Amino acid sequence: MDKLRRVLSGQEENEELGLTAQVLDATTLSYSTRVKWFVICFAGGILCSILGTALLFLPNGIKLFAVFYTIGNIAALSSTCFLMGPLKQLQRMFERTRLIATIVMLLCLVLTLCAVFWWHKKGLAIIFCILQFLAMTCSLSMIESVSPAALACSVCLS
Repeated sequence: MDKLRRVLSGQEENEELGLTAQVLDATTLSYSTRVKWFVICFAGGILCSILGTALLFLPNGIKLFAVFYTIGNIAALSSTCFLMGPLKQLQRMFERTRLIATIVMLLCLVLTLCAVFWWHKKGLAIIFCILQFLAMTCSLSMIESVSPAALACSVCLS
């Protein structure tokens, strides 16, 4: 009831906070909401990738495969934004240890669709999808210190 009185009288408690603090407070998600949306996005990404793989065997299924597989990878990649936030996600993706894998992955996302829709090269589209998978695996598995996964990824991409 006090809050209603303050709002109606124009003495809202958020007046003390600056505009930036108000925006951040309004856009902050709770931990459980972040985890729920992470699971939803990640599961949707996996579902799209599996659906795309199943559609591969239909006539002209390569186009559907490329689209669904690419959408699935974008959804799976976007899902981690819910856990750490989009800015931190981008900062981590473009760290020195992940830079090559990130660029290869983003390039392959675009080139997969180009290979299917503009160049009409089915084999090339499948190669780009495989490279998407490898680059995403390398980008997600690398840590600051040299690990066996990072070493394998650097050998793979060299």
